[in-house]
Amino acid sequence: MSDSTTQDSANNSLEVNVEMDIRDSHFIYTQTVNSSKKTLDYDYKRCNGCGICIDVCPANAIEAGPLFEIATGMDAPPVIIDQTKCTFCGMCASFCPVRAIRMDIDGQDILDNADFSKLDSKVVINEKCLPCMLCEKACPQEAIKLELTFPTKEEVAPFKEGQKGEIAVDMDKCNFCGMCAHLCPAFVLVEQEPTPDNPVPFQDLLIDLDKCDYCRICEDFCPEDAIKVEGKLEAPVPKISGTVTIDDEKCSRCGWCKAVCPYEAVDIVKPFEGEIELIENRLADCDPVGCHGCFNVCPAHAWYVPSDKKIDVKKDYCIYCGACEKACHVYAIDVKRSDVQHTEVRDLPWSSQWKNAINAVKTGDRSRPDTKRRIEMELVGPVRPEVHEIDLRERHEHLDEIRSRLDNLMPMLCDAKTRYEWERHNSGSVIKRINRIDKMNGNGLSF
Repeated sequence: MSDSTTQDSANNSLEVNVEMDIRDSHFIYTQTVNSSKKTLDYDYKRCNGCGICIDVCPANAIEAGPLFEIATGMDAPPVIIDQTKCTFCGMCASFCPVRAIRMDIDGQDILDNADFSKLDSKVVINEKCLPCMLCEKACPQEAIKLELTFPTKEEVAPFKEGQKGEIAVDMDKCNFCGMCAHLCPAFVLVEQEPTPDNPVPFQDLLIDLDKCDYCRICEDFCPEDAIKVEGKLEAPVPKISGTVTIDDEKCSRCGWCKAVCPYEAVDIVKPFEGEIELIENRLADCDPVGCHGCFNVCPAHAWYVPSDKKIDVKKDYCIYCGACEKACHVYAIDVKRSDVQHTEVRDLPWSSQWKNAINAVKTGDRSRPDTKRRIEMELVGPVRPEVHEIDLRERHEHLDEIRSRLDNLMPMLCDAKTRYEWERHNSGSVIKRINRIDKMNGNGLSF
């Protein structure tokens, strides 16, 4: 699909061409202005229907799809972009919290261009990081990659058969960091599914005594001093080392990693600040198991069913995108945003529109420019040409001429195009055609 317009100003020619293409789950919109090209890439499978793009769009070019149905399983785009209205300003791409919309100008992502303000959220692993296994295993987006670089027990002290001793783990001290299990195969971590009210990915630590030779390396190695061994230390104790990498494309800034980290090693700046509340008097019709809409759209995986309530949300994980509110068919969720973390809005000609967009993220109320270019014009009625009246009672000789002229005009008067013009009050063009037919037939009179 494509739309083209051409503007001429003096000797300068401006050609604008807009095209839309679909590739897998991506709607690709392209605007070409002379030699410059802007590309808007909307991945509807990544979109959760939060509606922030609708709020910030200055051209009112984005509208919501059937969000209730999509949240419960319908395969359809949560938002629809009208390429005939889109100005390719990039605001939707700059403020999309799940990065479902991207835009580049001549191949450069606008998020890499300081002239475009954008969400300024981030997750940073600070110097307190051990590292350990907890954040990687707990992350619901699989956005964290742990790489441990210290040697294993087999590398520093190969297993010795027939050794005697005792070993015990103080589970009150153990925080399930998992370092002992990576060091030595004698330690076995029992995994569990993390939940919003308990993000710890392990429920127990067991010891396989058949694989333990009581070398005592684990005792000195444990960062929590939770392991006690009766044996003989005959090898150097490795130092815990490694790196934690966060995939920014996958990370939703939910905060599960921060919640599960026992060392306060995670710093998070969320994209929005706000509040989320459940409207209790509407929860009677809520069916969290059958519907699951809020669960399905939440990028933070913050919703859960507790033992003492029908449904609940872990507010510490919420990023206040508002997708759950849009997805709830019983209108039992209220999300309010009070602030937006964004980069500087530069002092450029369009800066006021970016400030309006940021305000719209907080309020949902978008101040849009007048793009109608409306010109007030005085309505003037049609000018009717002078009509020559004929007194047929006194001039019977004109009857044959009138009948002949009417016969010549009947095909035109029966024409659908003529009737359409006449009904639209375009009588002037119809009269001109009548006069032209009269002239072709040699008649001297005109209407």
